[in-house]
Amino acid sequence: TSLEGLKKLKPLKKDGGIITAATSSQICDGASMMLVVNELGLKQLGLKPKAKIVGMGLAGSDPLIMLEGPIPASRNCFKNASLTMEDMDLVEVNEAFAPVPLSLAKALNCPIDKLNVNGGAMALGHALGSTGTRCASTLIAELNRRGDRYGLLAICEGGGTANATIFEALGTPDSKL
Repeated sequence: TSLEGLKKLKPLKKDGGIITAATSSQICDGASMMLVVNELGLKQLGLKPKAKIVGMGLAGSDPLIMLEGPIPASRNCFKNASLTMEDMDLVEVNEAFAPVPLSLAKALNCPIDKLNVNGGAMALGHALGSTGTRCASTLIAELNRRGDRYGLLAICEGGGTANATIFEALGTPDSKL
């Protein structure tokens, strides 16, 4: 297709809408998993963790404009973790629709070069049911690959709810379990 062809797509909402097939992620097959355990579980299994959760936040937003939920969820997460956007090395926002990560970046002053650095759901696919662990594993792997410390993951959900989680990569010299 071409840019001209994409511009001809009709938005879902007729009055000023921007969501089209071109700005929406495709639903795809996929699977992912994470093992979440406490210190005792790590010892019993003899595993070395790749990251730890240092903060979580939830939010509800207008269910008709549910795409804004990651913004207040991230603010709650920052407050709960006593961290800020400036502390984040990377930010992964589920890109169900193109405006979601962009609106979060604008509202929270997130530098674009920290956002979805390996592509979002529009590039990688939106495997329903495994999106959270896919996004988290992508974020954690990239934090450890770069030797970075903190990463924010934010996801909007059906019905206007949203969640955010801050992970600390444990592959850095100053990280502690």
